Amino acid sequence: FEIRKQKNMNTKAFFHNDTSTVVYMVWDPETRDAVVIDPVLDFDPISVNVSETFVDQLIAFIKENGLRLYYAIDTHVHADHMTGQAALKAKVGAKTAISEKVTGVQKTFAEIFNLDIATDGSQWDVLLSDGMILKAGSIDVEVVATPGHTPACICLKIGNALYTGDALFMPDFGTGRCDFPGGSAEDLYDSIKRIYALPDNTQVFVGHDYQPGGRELAYETTVAKCKENNKQLRRDTTREEFVQWRKDRDAKLRPPRLIWQSLQVNMAAGALPKKSDNGIAYLKMPMNMFR
Repeated sequence: FEIRKQKNMNTKAFFHNDTSTVVYMVWDPETRDAVVIDPVLDFDPISVNVSETFVDQLIAFIKENGLRLYYAIDTHVHADHMTGQAALKAKVGAKTAISEKVTGVQKTFAEIFNLDIATDGSQWDVLLSDGMILKAGSIDVEVVATPGHTPACICLKIGNALYTGDALFMPDFGTGRCDFPGGSAEDLYDSIKRIYALPDNTQVFVGHDYQPGGRELAYETTVAKCKENNKQLRRDTTREEFVQWRKDRDAKLRPPRLIWQSLQVNMAAGALPKKSDNGIAYLKMPMNMFR
């Protein structure tokens, strides 16, 4: 994709086709300081193989453009793909960051998976709070708490651009689902209204694009276009209308294809399960959790 150039900042999108995830590299063209948002680790559920092919594409771009990657940031604990945070930390020394609310997500799923892991967020280098400015060299990353899809969702504002993760999608697709543990359609309504309070010309970069109707991939819009055209929540949509629609819609959705594989890796900042005494690592798959 083309590099999107803003004042003092560039954005490059990378599309992970298998999970419809859009990953963003954001950097200062003068200093070459950079952050990456929502990196993906490849996982094949049939062979149960993990690979770093997509992460290596990001690293190749970093090297080709002489960038210094300060942080790999996740907008939330993803349920549809494994995070590439740990791989980027190991390969290029990037620090990892996520919302401080991740501790609640860890506690919920540590119980579901019956895992003995720390649930204090200590797996990440930095825990992010609402309104915090994360310094990545010459880049200021403003944290905007946007719970609803999960209780630990954040958007990231860099200059005039907002990276929305799974809170807000392209106008013809709508918003993130709210039926995961701790999710809330009411909270998501408030979060999106907070986004809509930003200047109309704020660029919006979404975390997924599912190409409804078979249209071409799209990942960039504006606050103004979202307010006018988002199919689920426009400027005049009431809380009651949105909450009822979202709950009715979510009740019909199947769980993400990689939910169990992703969650137990992502709640540990991308660390893969340790090998058992037979030299083999295992992922847990809780049975009959969805009806």
